[in-house]
Amino acid sequence: MRNKNTKISNAVIRRLPRYRRYLIELDKKKVDKISSKEFSELIGYTASQIRQDLNNFGGFGQQGYGYSVKGLLNEINRILGLDKEYKMVIAGAGNLGQAITKYALSLPHGFKLTKIFEIDPGLIGKQMEDIEILDYETIVDYVEENDIDIGVICVNPENAQDVADRLCFAGVKGIWNFSTVDIEVPASVALENVQLSDNLHSLAYHMNDLGHTQAAAREAKAKEEVMASRKAD
Repeated sequence: MRNKNTKISNAVIRRLPRYRRYLIELDKKKVDKISSKEFSELIGYTASQIRQDLNNFGGFGQQGYGYSVKGLLNEINRILGLDKEYKMVIAGAGNLGQAITKYALSLPHGFKLTKIFEIDPGLIGKQMEDIEILDYETIVDYVEENDIDIGVICVNPENAQDVADRLCFAGVKGIWNFSTVDIEVPASVALENVQLSDNLHSLAYHMNDLGHTQAAAREAKAKEEVMASRKAD
């Protein structure tokens, strides 16, 4: 069992959903068990890394047997808190809010989007994907009265902190922030800042780095061919 005083690194936590996705596919294929070596070949992490990650939460495998696919999937669901249901609201019904609403409604059982909040009087009272849009000024009362767990921020950066402050005051347990600024929340509230531009910039770096690597490889190969031809002469 995990020692409650042990701090698990964010890197480990961020790998767990990837393990979960692969385990779901294995379970669909009726695979009963898998070794850390087989899992390593499938997922791309080393077998040692997989064992170290999972050992943070207790021993789930058996020597000579490996991991039960269904058993490990259930344990990761429990670790991630996916054995519970969470109620969500979205602040912002603009283009980003519309996209996140569609995505939120596609999530599997466990995450329930209940309302959307907006300041635009032209949108208040309407529905988006069958979810009612309410006046943003009522967000605190609604969150308090309906025990909302997660607040999703899809507003302009200049308004993001105000939204976060209201959500935290109302008692949400977590905030999923899609604005383009990092926000501050109390230590009692979990926070995920989703910076899409950061991912895009990382992609650009990796593409350029890959291009440099490939160019260097081509240059090295060309030199080898020149040297080989000289030796042949």
